[in-house]
Amino acid sequence: MTTTNLDPIRTRFRFIWPHLDEKGRRLWVASEVKAFGRGGLKAVHEITGMARSAILRGIQEVTGDIPLPDGRLRRVGAGRKSLKTSNDTLINDLKLLVEDNTMGDPESPLLWTTKSLRTLAAALQGKGHKIGHVTVGTLLSEQGYSLQGNKKTLEGDSHVDRDEQFQYISERVKANQDLGQPVISVDTRKKELVGLFKNAGKSYRSKGDPVKVKRHDLADKELGEVSPYGVYDLQHNEGWVNVGIDHDTSAFAVESIRRWWHVMGKQRYSNATRLMITADSGGSNGSRVRLWKTELQQLANETGMEIQVSHFPPGTSKWNKIEHRLFSAINLNWLGRPLISHEVTVNLIEATKTRTGLKARATLDTNSSPGGIKISDVEMKELNHHPESFHGEWNYSITPQKYI
Repeated sequence: MTTTNLDPIRTRFRFIWPHLDEKGRRLWVASEVKAFGRGGLKAVHEITGMARSAILRGIQEVTGDIPLPDGRLRRVGAGRKSLKTSNDTLINDLKLLVEDNTMGDPESPLLWTTKSLRTLAAALQGKGHKIGHVTVGTLLSEQGYSLQGNKKTLEGDSHVDRDEQFQYISERVKANQDLGQPVISVDTRKKELVGLFKNAGKSYRSKGDPVKVKRHDLADKELGEVSPYGVYDLQHNEGWVNVGIDHDTSAFAVESIRRWWHVMGKQRYSNATRLMITADSGGSNGSRVRLWKTELQQLANETGMEIQVSHFPPGTSKWNKIEHRLFSAINLNWLGRPLISHEVTVNLIEATKTRTGLKARATLDTNSSPGGIKISDVEMKELNHHPESFHGEWNYSITPQKYI
């Protein structure tokens, strides 16, 4: 049996399978077995993943040996219970397997995975699940995953240790969560004009009555722009957004984390001794920004917690969890709605919810955040800064200064 002989069946399988119901699939595989001749049962079983017993039933139905009543797909009471209902841990185990390898466009509700269906099926089988690759594909589709091609979204060249850093972050996150320590993902959304300015997307209104906005995007002298800085709690699917009206500086970034801790984090993690932060490598929370680390030192001193930081490699900011879990949901919530005031901006963020249970809170930060602050070498040496052995510029800890 050569690969060439099987190609026509594979082609027909790919095009017709999604459009058939259960009975139609049995009849189709039966006809393929009959047409193929000797070895057809094995070939069709390997290509479709359908159980040999189901294929044999299809052959019996085609030949009339097991007639079914009109309108029925199977005999009364026949068939296995759905894997989702008979196995409570299956979906969770599948998500955990996909999660470490999940990538995607934060502007899209779809997720996509680089692991093959057969690889995922084998991993699930290793966890004790009786499941094939076809069923894995069905479950992934139901969970919002899809198989997609490439799209140019990286900001720069990939670092040679990119995948290793992803794995390092994943292991560090899991270790902290297993100990009940808070893990947050942070980032600044792009600046937004406040006022009657066009906001991309559409929202329902009376026909012929669109919201009228200004022709030109010139910042309003009174309302200006806002810089929403987000904090996303990975464990509890909760988001916090500090809406700043001044510069997006490291002081503003850490102040946003400080506010999250006092308003939300401290209640959730009353016994926390460590806070882990995952962040991009650039911007106000960049891995090379001195002010970021000095501000984190102050936060560590205030809270008494060790602060662990892991940065995503350059050019991979879209892989930061906050992009997919919080910012994309906010974008969808205010599609086509002008941010006419600071109050409206905050309210739209707080109204953001998802089917997965996301909750978001927001506040307006009217404090000034002056830029251009320089941190000397002497100040840097005074920090309790502890780089990790693996890429210490990306992975480090800052511990409280005892004399404070």
